Amino acid sequence: MRLAVLLLFAFRLALPGYEFEFPRDHGSHPDYRTEWWYYTGHLRTESGKRYGFEVTFFRVGIVSDAPRVTNWDLQQVMPAHFAITDVPGKSFRYYEKLNRASPFTADAMTGRLDVFNEGWRATTNPDGSWKLAAAEGTDAVELTLRSIKPPAIHGQNGVSVKALGKGYASHYYSMSRLEAEGTVTAGGKRERATGQVWMDHEFGSAALRENQQGWDWYSIQLDNDTEVMLYVIRRADGSPDVTSSGSIVTSEGEVIPLRRDQMRITPLARWKSKKSGATYPMGWRIEVPPYGVALTLQPLMRDQELLTKGSTHITYWEGAVDVTGSFGGNAVRGEGYVEMTGYDKAFRQP
Repeated sequence: MRLAVLLLFAFRLALPGYEFEFPRDHGSHPDYRTEWWYYTGHLRTESGKRYGFEVTFFRVGIVSDAPRVTNWDLQQVMPAHFAITDVPGKSFRYYEKLNRASPFTADAMTGRLDVFNEGWRATTNPDGSWKLAAAEGTDAVELTLRSIKPPAIHGQNGVSVKALGKGYASHYYSMSRLEAEGTVTAGGKRERATGQVWMDHEFGSAALRENQQGWDWYSIQLDNDTEVMLYVIRRADGSPDVTSSGSIVTSEGEVIPLRRDQMRITPLARWKSKKSGATYPMGWRIEVPPYGVALTLQPLMRDQELLTKGSTHITYWEGAVDVTGSFGGNAVRGEGYVEMTGYDKAFRQP
């Protein structure tokens, strides 16, 4: 009987053949265990100040398909993170939330983008644009986001593989170039701002394998209207897993998948965190020889590390970077974000 109940409430695996449909897939997928809506961006104010930011909403399933008896049933938990890279203030601040899913605290709709955690929210406006808002302490962003490209679906046959074995994958797409306008508040000072935002939406039900340590993720927006995403799964010995992959998004929105053997990433320096004791690469040389990509990424500041003891209990580095280099023989510049997990200890899903 217990086995039957476990099977009844099992989560779906991310398997080949999934067909994305929008705006449906901007919404929640509660039949998968883990899901996140991940916004990172660069903003510039009318007075010339520059900021980076991250707003992330997570959904972690506890049980699948079980009927909700009350609005307070513990079926899902909803962590959230918000961070500001305050370039003029030379500081990095982050905030976190953790709530059980309910109509009153934190939740995510199916069928369209509408996810919130207390006062933080990403939702669909009547004209089809998105509103992104988060405010905590002395910092806030309130932005209208408009995409100039269709969703960039990563991987092959509807799945982004993360490890060898059935279901060790996710369904993963990006809105790789969102134009942003609105306001940013840093240290209590609010200003009008514009900029570029990248959004990742990923859902699946598998964790990393036992021999995998963590990942390094790179999102790059170049001034030739192309974008690059690289996702490197690190094994316990530090080597990249064979399932590491990436994508180039052309100026027309075409997605070109990349294999591990097509990309080279070389750390340029190291930085040791005084908070966690973890040592991270800091600065990167990224090359994709088949497409003439040779880029250098430098962080806007070294300490952009989050220790999320109040939500996911994961220590990770999520930082704004500047980009210079060449693409197809032409000089390019750009900006991006880098995420690194598993440098303090092996990443294990919350």
